[in-house]
Amino acid sequence: MRSDVMKKGLERAPHRSLFKALGLTDEEIERPMIGIANSANEVIPGHLHLHQISDAVKAGIRMAGGTPLEFFTIGVCDGIVMGHEGMRYSLSSRELVADSIESMAMAYPFDGLVLIPNCDKIVPGMLMAAARLNIPAIIVSGGPMLTGEFKGRPLDVITVFECVGKVKIGEMTLEDLKEVEGCACPGVGSCAGMFTANSMNCLSEVLGLALPYNGTIPAVFAERIRLAKETGIRIMDLVKQDLRPSKILTKKAFENAVTVDMAFGGSTNTTLHLPAIAREAGLQLFLQTFNEISERTPHLCNMAPGGPHHLLELHQAGGIPALMLELSQRGLIHQEQLTVTGKSIGENLKGKKNSNPEVIHPIEKPYHTTGGLTVLFGNLAPEGAVVKRSAVDDAMLKHRGPARVFNSEEEALKVILDGKIQKGEVVVIRYEGPKGSPGMREMLAPTSAIVGVGRDRDVALLTDGRFSGGSRGAAIGHISPEAAEGGPIAVVQDGDMIEIDIPEKKLNLLISDEVLKKRLSQWKPPKKELKGYLKRYARLVQSAHTGATFEE
Repeated sequence: MRSDVMKKGLERAPHRSLFKALGLTDEEIERPMIGIANSANEVIPGHLHLHQISDAVKAGIRMAGGTPLEFFTIGVCDGIVMGHEGMRYSLSSRELVADSIESMAMAYPFDGLVLIPNCDKIVPGMLMAAARLNIPAIIVSGGPMLTGEFKGRPLDVITVFECVGKVKIGEMTLEDLKEVEGCACPGVGSCAGMFTANSMNCLSEVLGLALPYNGTIPAVFAERIRLAKETGIRIMDLVKQDLRPSKILTKKAFENAVTVDMAFGGSTNTTLHLPAIAREAGLQLFLQTFNEISERTPHLCNMAPGGPHHLLELHQAGGIPALMLELSQRGLIHQEQLTVTGKSIGENLKGKKNSNPEVIHPIEKPYHTTGGLTVLFGNLAPEGAVVKRSAVDDAMLKHRGPARVFNSEEEALKVILDGKIQKGEVVVIRYEGPKGSPGMREMLAPTSAIVGVGRDRDVALLTDGRFSGGSRGAAIGHISPEAAEGGPIAVVQDGDMIEIDIPEKKLNLLISDEVLKKRLSQWKPPKKELKGYLKRYARLVQSAHTGATFEE
């Protein structure tokens, strides 16, 4: 066993003594040692209950003859850090999560790993660690939140962001907003729609590193506890079989993940995280691949924020297995791919069914014939930009308008909420990329404000930052190269005409090549005083088209 190097032999008597100080018996020390990386904390509603998940995992490990050893990682909730300095630490925390797990699993040579994430950047951070370490590993998340309700309408946290704009223009009272904020998030779990957290938890199933239904079982269901116990049992089988992530995370596994991502219209952040995970697995996943797969993948689930359905409804319809079953009917899923069940995806799908064709549309009746995400290219985004096409009103799929340029999220948000953005304008927010921010802040507050003030059908927003999985409207992010690296977005001026053509995958600044070259030659990077982790992060991180990974 891998753990033998720290517990077997005469020379390891001191080590065994320290394990006995934990209360472990000789028998427990002899067993396979399973590290449990738990991101539980009392700051994030999606992570408040993860001790309960961990207890169930430990029970499963012990039932199967192993010894669980738990340690903890940090966790950042994008919703709570939105719109202030804290957002700079969201995406950047992904690397810290991965590095901390690597540190623990190398310092203590566990025989296997169970990873317990739930929200935002913790999920990809843990998946990156699993790929990097390449020891038997499995993920079980904390599950999605249930939806709230206000005057008979379903609510989630994105509703609250959008209601702020409604109050600003007089369409909602402060009293109603107070009621909405009290009932939109009814309890523990990752936010209820197909935002970043739930997108990545669902895709962990598709990649093959989580058991079926990991992405959709609600946090408060007893089924979630049973899944955690099964996960604990399963890690022991993975250790015995020496089934490592490298045997699961193949090129075809990532193609499956992108396919399902397109079918359920996932967060734009998946275009950051899937390439970053692939890189840790020794693979390359290019942005162009997202477009290629999107062209052949129908959009089958109209999930919040772009549609009416939430994760509970998707689970009741049959979850991700039912969706994959629909896609398989057209040969869009590599069914031979191995998973942590020890079986192939095809074997896992046997006996599954789509229980609600209103939630998971049959493949012959899609919402759209192409996928939910689109990558745009052009002189404004030579290395790509990303839009959640499924959340864009048809009226904005093609748009031409004058630029309103802002050098920070805060500048833009104030102008939007003051009602000073005009019909047809293209809001440009720059210096919010991985290096420029640093940390590539989410622009949920500005996009929600645009929706809230009723401008989502006639105003677009472009940024080298990123968006929440809850953003909707013509919100185009991840523009690469970013402004801080001298990308074309750095030299856009107020009044410049910008052309957006999502069906044709184009994003262009309508000025001549000569003018663009002249502006870029005169551009100078702004100076920004940084310290601590963000200073190191800004020095190492690459542009969004790489997945915002560190330079090697």
